[in-house]
Amino acid sequence: MSVPHPTLNRRSFLMASAAVAVTIFDRPERAQAQSIQGLEGLNAPFEVLEDKWGIPHVKAGSIADAYFANGYLVAKDRLWQMDFSHRQSLGRLAEVFGEAFVASDVANRLFLFRGDADAELAAYHSTVQDAAHAYVAGINAYIRSVKDNPEHLPAEFSIFEYEPLEWSVYDLVRIRAEVTGNTDLEIRRARLAARGALSYDDFVTPLQPAYTPQPLPGLDVHSFSEQDLGHLGVLQQRLPLGEIRAATLQGDPSHRKNNEGSNSWVVASDRTATGRPILANDPHLAFGAPGPRHVIHLTAPGLDVIGAGSPGMPGVMQGHNDHIAFGRTNFHIDQEDLFILRTHTDDPSRYWHRGQWCKMQEEIVRIAVRNSEDQSVTVRFAAQGPVISEDPERSRAVAVSATWLYPGANGLLANIGINLAHDWTSFREALRAHTSPTNFTYADGQGNIGWHAAGGLPQRAEHHDGMMPAPGDGLYDWEGLQPMDNLPSSFNPANGWFGTSNQMNLPPGYSQKNRKVSYEWSEPFRYERVAQVLDATSHGTVQESADLQHDTVSQLALQVIKLLPEQSEGTKFAYQLLKNWNGKIDHDSPAAALYEVWWTHLCVAIHAAIIPSELHDLLPAPLSPSVQLALLRSPEKHFGNNAQSVRDEILSRCLQKAVSELTSRLGALPASWKWGALHTVTLGHVLGNLTSIQNAFPNIGGENYGSGGDPYTIMARWYNPYHTSQNPYATTGGASFLMVCDVGSWDNSLFLNFPGQSANPMTGNYSDFFEPWLKGDMQPLYFSWSNIKKHTVRHYFFRP
Repeated sequence: MSVPHPTLNRRSFLMASAAVAVTIFDRPERAQAQSIQGLEGLNAPFEVLEDKWGIPHVKAGSIADAYFANGYLVAKDRLWQMDFSHRQSLGRLAEVFGEAFVASDVANRLFLFRGDADAELAAYHSTVQDAAHAYVAGINAYIRSVKDNPEHLPAEFSIFEYEPLEWSVYDLVRIRAEVTGNTDLEIRRARLAARGALSYDDFVTPLQPAYTPQPLPGLDVHSFSEQDLGHLGVLQQRLPLGEIRAATLQGDPSHRKNNEGSNSWVVASDRTATGRPILANDPHLAFGAPGPRHVIHLTAPGLDVIGAGSPGMPGVMQGHNDHIAFGRTNFHIDQEDLFILRTHTDDPSRYWHRGQWCKMQEEIVRIAVRNSEDQSVTVRFAAQGPVISEDPERSRAVAVSATWLYPGANGLLANIGINLAHDWTSFREALRAHTSPTNFTYADGQGNIGWHAAGGLPQRAEHHDGMMPAPGDGLYDWEGLQPMDNLPSSFNPANGWFGTSNQMNLPPGYSQKNRKVSYEWSEPFRYERVAQVLDATSHGTVQESADLQHDTVSQLALQVIKLLPEQSEGTKFAYQLLKNWNGKIDHDSPAAALYEVWWTHLCVAIHAAIIPSELHDLLPAPLSPSVQLALLRSPEKHFGNNAQSVRDEILSRCLQKAVSELTSRLGALPASWKWGALHTVTLGHVLGNLTSIQNAFPNIGGENYGSGGDPYTIMARWYNPYHTSQNPYATTGGASFLMVCDVGSWDNSLFLNFPGQSANPMTGNYSDFFEPWLKGDMQPLYFSWSNIKKHTVRHYFFRP
């Protein structure tokens, strides 16, 4: 099998922008300014200096024009990625890709915001409103320029013979579907309760703080099935595109949900070598080409911000301006609840609520379908929210309440206010518009550091915990959203640093019982390693934080290996290999390869020993890693008679299986057992199962490019051994954008944006970050114009 080199040769090429040819130069001193004119929606000219990585540094005359540039330039680099996601969110995929996408279109249409869009926009400061309008105008200006020159459209449009949609500013308030809650687990718990097996749920999803959920009075737990998720379940499933791999369209939602997260930490000035704060952030997302982040620098009077954003969302998500640095990781808020409606036997559009029969609101949505007739579907809404499934034969329907459907929850505009914040007070105010559950880290040039959780927090009824569906008779309806001030925060913590790696971080004394934020959190192992290193570092540096982002020590591995009993002659060498190992999941480590394969077999074996076979349909492997570690440490509770012997036999048997598998895959010599030989990195296009796409978008990386790390190291690099594939250990996700900010001396900041800035393989910026990312070679994130000018390779002027 031939493997394309991950970085295509840099060469001159023609880039279409308003029908103007722009030449790309390799040497900064040869960069010549090019003029692009006739941009509708732009108020005044703006200038762009672009570096070798394709990062645009924008000089605009107003904040609105800076965000026009944001929309225009991200569309230039990522138009098809943006259009696909935009169509998906608006429910308009079937008109391009056919009937298989009707279910996705209906589900997304159901969850569009149906309130007063004008009022939603008007709730923002006029500066934010102007920026939002300008961002959309910038996207549309680029779309019109390539529509006039269709030969310059991204290849996907010509392959499928369609054009990109133009955008409306109302799209930024109507698009809402952001499935962040635990509705699938609500169904699972109810079904386990029906089998008298609810206690087993804690083996897979341990609750923190410790908690024992119970079905609410009046809930028939015997009535549930996966079909109850209906339209909401469609949003949680893979799209019918074959092997979906692109970062924004990842095709294995459950695997992604279990791994997506991030690391972020902020270190106070009295714990750094320079006396300035340091902020580090590395969001974890599924891998693909193009990547999930686009880097940009926007300047105008009153605005100077640089960092990474999500294509289609105005502004910078992770980065800094000239006053503050900001990072983010996923916080855990249970933002969705299911409600079971009793419907009328003669009219299933009527349901019993608050002592009377109520009529559901109805709307007919028309779905255009390529090569077929349009389809009309009736969608319905109850008092709690959209009706996601209906079962008239049983006089039953299911509705969902979701924080992201509430007025004011149009989170696509939240970045703009954050980008304009200049201190802790204005930063906190900006977070009030951020409805996705997020840990925000903060540092400023005055030496302050902080953390604030943000996101829509439902006000549940007194006895409703959100852990299982609730009767929809009105007794358990939400009572709106709680204020952001009810979420935890910290400003200038006493220990001099704060870190979040998606672990349970509700502070001691926090009123979880009353506020009901979440009981479901990510594993603690990444955070424990961050804490171990930062606690031991009294004078940290930017480079040390960058090194920590690439740390491969597995706290989990070191603890599991301690329990391995001494082996018989056949596997004694494997025992010694693990016992002498430093716990680093490095790409060239034989011990790391042995451990990961051993751990995979352990997960299957422990699951089989603990979960009865009749529950495997509801609780498939694996168990929670922290639960598995606890079981191995204290086997007497669950492994029956001679528990320690049973545990030791499982550990030894799985080690033998690991040795056998590695021998089969990598050969008999342990020296050839390199973790990177299994944990390979291949990035393909979302539609890479099509030959025409494969020809236009060659894979990046391949079987010769191996990575270290695993899901529980700070350098998180996931794999999914439970997914049938040729290589179950292949890397499927991790940190694609990494950033370390030297707060106040911004030019010392570092970053990576994997695999590259552009979605066009014909550019030099499609995969140029692949090898630096693989090596952990962080690059300067220049902020001062003196440094930007030194490193400019392309120069543009854009005019109305």
